Amino acid sequence: MSASARRLLLDRRTLLRAGAGMAGILATGRAQAFAQAQPKKLVFAHINAVPESAAVAFDWMAKEVTAQSKGALEMQFFGKTLIPQELEVMNAVKSGSIAMGSPAGAAATVFPEMGALLVPYLVKDYAAAYAMLNGRIGERISKQIEDNYKLKVMCYFDYGFRHFWTSKKPIVEPKDLRGMKIRVQQAKIFGDTINGLGGSAVPMAFGEVITAAKQGVIDGGDLPIVNMKALKIYDVSKYASLTYHNYGPTNAVMNLDIWNGLSPEQQKLMMDLARAAQQKIREATESVDNFARAKSELEPVGMTVVEAKVDEFRKVAQQKIWPAYKAQYGALWDEIEGFKA
Repeated sequence: MSASARRLLLDRRTLLRAGAGMAGILATGRAQAFAQAQPKKLVFAHINAVPESAAVAFDWMAKEVTAQSKGALEMQFFGKTLIPQELEVMNAVKSGSIAMGSPAGAAATVFPEMGALLVPYLVKDYAAAYAMLNGRIGERISKQIEDNYKLKVMCYFDYGFRHFWTSKKPIVEPKDLRGMKIRVQQAKIFGDTINGLGGSAVPMAFGEVITAAKQGVIDGGDLPIVNMKALKIYDVSKYASLTYHNYGPTNAVMNLDIWNGLSPEQQKLMMDLARAAQQKIREATESVDNFARAKSELEPVGMTVVEAKVDEFRKVAQQKIWPAYKAQYGALWDEIEGFKA
């Protein structure tokens, strides 16, 4: 082969190698661009489905996250269908199997740091509760939850003040609870509330409640007005008694590693929409938590709504339940008891 032919062959090989290299670079670039275009998927699991108040708000939040992130985030909300129990939801968030979830009514079981807020009749009203949880007390609890469980608190919300639902008789004064088996959430404070007020507490996950009521394992339970209709408690209950005995704060949390993997802009979007969802839930909860609205909501579905002697229940709680918890919570107790919105 002549020298000129060898040079031509080398030039062709050089061009081919260069072309292959450039093709590889371009292909890699396209792959990276394609990968960047794929949305980050965020799953939010909740134990209840729409029309439960929190489910409505968080379903809205998921849709807004997806829309407003312009394709960067894809949030899916699963109410009741993905994970059936509160504690399982929270274990999945802690492990990172899903991005977000809520302990719903089991907040004090998952986060004992929130327990003082559930002591019967300690939180005075909605205005005080909102100011505490969106202020210094909420910030302190959020820091404890982040440090202890590696979870980011996205917002606090509530199911309002809890009232008794019962099948055999209404609960108007403390003596009406005698001999009554009342389902409670699994946190100790709920059991202490019912036992201290005169009933017999039966700790149970909410997924078991309807069956237990139908079988006579329990005589009733407690829920906020906003969820008595949404959760169809009227199928197993005849009476709603407005006792306002426990305030029901809870939260929505995100796996901290997943949170830290979001950009600052995405974090701001998530937090802004979580606070908007918080407001929706609060409005839904508070708007029906009075005698007139409770009657209009529940009597058409067959329940009788009665006003209880709240002052009598409060006195019993202060005498029998408060002393142990005041000693347990110390400075936090004093801060909550003396708080004015």
